[in-house]
Amino acid sequence: MTATVPETFPQADKTPADFWFDPLCPWAWMTSRWMLEVEKVRPVEVHWHAMSLAVLNEDKLDTLPEQYATFLRDAWGPIRVVVAAQQQHGDDVVGPLYTALGTRFHNLDLPRTRETIVSALEEVGLPAELADYADSDEYDTQLRASHKEGIDKVGQDVGTPVIAVPGADGEEIAFFGPVVTPTPRGEQAANLWDGTLLVASVPGFYEIKRTRTAGPSFE
Repeated sequence: MTATVPETFPQADKTPADFWFDPLCPWAWMTSRWMLEVEKVRPVEVHWHAMSLAVLNEDKLDTLPEQYATFLRDAWGPIRVVVAAQQQHGDDVVGPLYTALGTRFHNLDLPRTRETIVSALEEVGLPAELADYADSDEYDTQLRASHKEGIDKVGQDVGTPVIAVPGADGEEIAFFGPVVTPTPRGEQAANLWDGTLLVASVPGFYEIKRTRTAGPSFE
C-alpha cells in the first residue's frame, strides 16, 4: 500500500478527527504528532480538545505512587492554561498552543514552570497573562466538560489520547490511542491511520495490545 500525498486536500472532502489530549502526557504527544502527519497524507482535519489526567485520576491519588501523584498535581496547570486560552481566544488556538507546550515539555525537556508556559503562549501570539490560569479553577467547569465528552466515548479505564471520527454508517467511532513510538511518518503514518479506522469500525472490537519495550522517542 502506498500513501499518495497531494499538495492539498479540498476542505469539503476532509474527514473531521476529534483528538483529546493532556499536554503533559508523552504518549498523547507522540500520537498527536502522528495525527499531524496523517493530515498530510490523508484527507483528515484534526480538531483539538482538552482532557485531563488530573481529573481522570483525582479519586485515586491516595493509592498511586507518590511520584505519579506529584505528576498529576502538576498536570492541572498546563491544561488549565489551554482551556483558558480556548475560552478567551477561540478553538483555533488550541492546536498551536498544544504544539508549543508539548515541544517544550517533551522535545526540549524544559521544566513545567510558569516561565515555560509563558514562552509557549508568546510563541503563538497569546498574552502571557494566560499563564495565571495555571493556578485558577475559573475554567475548570469547561475543562471537566471537555474531558467528560472525550472519556465518555471510550470509558473510564483508558487515558489520553482519545480520537473520534465519523464511521461508515454515520455513527461516531472513538478509540484510545494508538500508542506508538517513534512517530510514524509518510506512508507508515497513512497505513497506521487506515488500519486504525479499519479495526475501530468492526462491531464488538475493543483492543489490540502488547507490552511496551521502549519509551517515547521525541525525534
